Amino acid sequence: MDFWATVKILFKRWYVTAPAFLLTIVTALGVFAVAPKTFISSSALVLTLPVTGGSVPSDPKFPNPRTNPLVSFDQGLSMTSSILIQALNTPQTAAAVGAPIGGKITLKITSGGTNPELMPATPFIVITCEAPTAELAHGIVVKVTALAQKELRARQQQVKAPPTTYVTATVVIPPTASDEKKGSRMRSAVVTGALAFFMSLFAAFAAESFARHRRSRRRAAGASARFEPALSNGARTLAGHEG
Repeated sequence: MDFWATVKILFKRWYVTAPAFLLTIVTALGVFAVAPKTFISSSALVLTLPVTGGSVPSDPKFPNPRTNPLVSFDQGLSMTSSILIQALNTPQTAAAVGAPIGGKITLKITSGGTNPELMPATPFIVITCEAPTAELAHGIVVKVTALAQKELRARQQQVKAPPTTYVTATVVIPPTASDEKKGSRMRSAVVTGALAFFMSLFAAFAAESFARHRRSRRRAAGASARFEPALSNGARTLAGHEG
């Protein structure tokens, strides 16, 4: 069946397609209205070396030269970032900040990319949280940002690094104000609307098929009614000849 034949059926069975189309709109709007809202907040940190570098001079008379932390990135910072990300991405950490695994809150701590194999390639730590309320999403990002800085210091204390060489986690992007994530709700509404639209097409073709079947039955009944009198007249004529 070509496009124009389909359009013809839709207009012909308007009493079916019109309510179905209205139902499509109402259903899509209803799904969008009742779908749970999701708010997203994020922050970003970068690991930097102190201005005196990452080592202590063996001779106090010849101290390490003072360098700009923003131009002192190396593979060691990237590896430290990777270790810190792995330490923060644990169920215990998620539960401690109010985002337990399997709940309605999604917490992601990455290096800014989606490929885990690229984690050692950057000294960045990106924290993203999706939660049912704006306050909850923002609050969890604030907690994890502070926890990342605290964990970094604790790790360096654990390995007994000289305090003057401590790597710091500088906040590049402070925890952002939570913004509603409408993509998932919109997708749900679009999918629901599409399904309802196809159901309206099915209803239109079902009504057309039923109407054609009913017309066929009426024609068959009419033909049978016309055939029976002719058969009766033929039988009487044959009986007269025999008599």
